[in-house]
Amino acid sequence: MKPIKKIGVLTGGGDCSGLNAVINGITKTAVYKYNIEVIGYLRGYNGLYHNDFIRLDRDRVSGIMHQGGTILKSSNKDNLFNYATKKEDGSYEYNDVSDVAMENMRKEGVDALIVIGGDGTLTSARDFHRKGLPVIGVPKTIDNDLPATDVTFGYNTSLETITESLDKIHTTAYSHDRVMVVEVMGRHTGWLAIEGGISGSADAILIPEIPYDLNKIAEKVRERDAEGRHFSVVVVSEGAKEKGGGVHVRETVEDSADSMRLGGVGKVVTDKLQELIPEHEVRYTNLAYLQRGGTTSQFDRVLGLRFGTSAVDLLMQGGGGKMVRYRGRDITHVDLEEVVGGGHVGETSEGGAKNVDPNGQMVRSAKAIGISFGD
Repeated sequence: MKPIKKIGVLTGGGDCSGLNAVINGITKTAVYKYNIEVIGYLRGYNGLYHNDFIRLDRDRVSGIMHQGGTILKSSNKDNLFNYATKKEDGSYEYNDVSDVAMENMRKEGVDALIVIGGDGTLTSARDFHRKGLPVIGVPKTIDNDLPATDVTFGYNTSLETITESLDKIHTTAYSHDRVMVVEVMGRHTGWLAIEGGISGSADAILIPEIPYDLNKIAEKVRERDAEGRHFSVVVVSEGAKEKGGGVHVRETVEDSADSMRLGGVGKVVTDKLQELIPEHEVRYTNLAYLQRGGTTSQFDRVLGLRFGTSAVDLLMQGGGGKMVRYRGRDITHVDLEEVVGGGHVGETSEGGAKNVDPNGQMVRSAKAIGISFGD
């Protein structure tokens, strides 16, 4: 591998808190420790395709650690290996335009790339490495569903938002003897729902890994009524499924690499519960994008920074084609080939996702304190 004198950085997929901490770690390590240049491509792979970037230096990244989102902006619609172009008739055609990105980097003297993103973004990172580009991946998703790492940055901040929201919702649920249904993100895994629900004292939690029967939830509400607790809080993951049913798709975005957008299952649960327990008012709240924003938690700041510094070190040591990861209390690394497109040895995996174990300790602990999963 030729000497690296200039690296590019991009953030892809949905935004989350901690991205700026990673950018800070990458930039300062590259400048202070290795005396190399850094540029940041804007709006993910879109910026790489259109050669739209900014120069990153100590001044540019100063004071951004606490900020949610990403100073580089982001996009989840640009897979350069299957790039969507809208035709005059409204349909789309798809082409591999990755060579355009490779040429853009060659012209700018970019020797390597650090890609911060989830499974879709990292799949393209792997594919660029297959084309001969030294690439390091950094795992990012609030859903915590990426295999091969114990946790992803952004997850902790989202859990804090969910917990604080449930604390507030409890007061109005109690005051009006209501059943409050709160929908959270998570895609096809229930990590946000189960950890947020436990910490926020939910009475029922519906997750994708455990198909639910709403009659069981109605029974839980009546059980609480009999105990003199005339209110309940139900946390619903956006990917939760009724027994024998499927996920609730909010919309399909044809020109996106992740075209199926989940959401709205909480409203479905609310309407059906209202029929089952007419003696209660059942109200619905969707936390939606509140879970992505906000001041970055202390844990995510430190984790993001450590990911950023480790990514540069790994790159300079010739470790292209790797992803940094959090294992135990250490930052280690793993081949991108092992991360994307499938599971990782020793992990519960389905379609490349890290799932909540329906019989695992987290679920057992929740059930032990009386939380219902509708099963």
